[in-house]
Amino acid sequence: MHTPHAHRRLALIDLGTNTFHLLIVEMPTTPGEKPLVLLRTKAGVRLGEGGISQGIISPAAYARALHTLAGFKEEIELHEAEEVRATATSAMRVTRNGPDLVRDIFEQTGIRVEVIPGEREAELICQGVRQAVDLGTEPHLIMDIGGGSVEFIIANQATIFWKRSFEIGAQRLLDKFFPDPSGVFPAAAVAAEQQYLSTVLEPLIEALQQYRPVSLVGASGSFDSLADMQLGQLRTESQLPPHTELAPGSFQESYRHLLSGNHEQRLAIPGILPMRADMLVVAAVLIDYVLGVSGITRIQTSAYALKEGLLAEMLAI
Repeated sequence: MHTPHAHRRLALIDLGTNTFHLLIVEMPTTPGEKPLVLLRTKAGVRLGEGGISQGIISPAAYARALHTLAGFKEEIELHEAEEVRATATSAMRVTRNGPDLVRDIFEQTGIRVEVIPGEREAELICQGVRQAVDLGTEPHLIMDIGGGSVEFIIANQATIFWKRSFEIGAQRLLDKFFPDPSGVFPAAAVAAEQQYLSTVLEPLIEALQQYRPVSLVGASGSFDSLADMQLGQLRTESQLPPHTELAPGSFQESYRHLLSGNHEQRLAIPGILPMRADMLVVAAVLIDYVLGVSGITRIQTSAYALKEGLLAEMLAI
């Protein structure tokens, strides 16, 4: 008779537009215990590069996705995880060949990918952030800047007051406002992006006036990079603390630094992941815009996002 692990091992995959994440945990046998993290890793796939603005996943990005998932599959087998939950977001939601990629992933790896809507993505991100940051009773603005979409959630530890997903991710902003990423991001491009945001983010501006959140909590991605820049050191996924306080002065300094340099100079900034060097510029303009319209002065970062939200949800069931 075959006896499985006494402990159930679970793999969670978040197929984002920029980054694919893999989290492998051993589930607790006693309720209330925390799962044991066996592996936490990510790969820069840039699924949206060279195509998302045209509604397509480019052949090179498509190949990178399949290659990355073949590697994840090896890790899953190595760690003997019996159960796999994989979710995909903006790039797979909106592209014409997204469904083909879902099918090819299943045929090549046996991994079933669930493409989730933006509203559901926002909910899971909020759940994940709550595992890293105690939101207490006051409302906070949670923000997750993906490559394809950006989620905004106004919530406290118990309640989501408002949530919305906008298809204005960093890859899209890059395609739209930064035609020459090798150079400096000119003041005119900053102004054009701000003008665009003021139109697209009208529903957010209304919600901010209604709920008046006390802090900005940035989830993973660009916010991890800003926390690394504050420290002046690039950290791996497993080295990042769940929660970091980002000094407002530190953000403004990073923002100025990012805007003043060209691509080569951005690459040289300590704490920057090469893949994010240009995206971080358009993301920082977005963060600065949100700080401006909300009047928020406190910034916190959460290393936890969608996959931790999925895990928290599975533990609660």
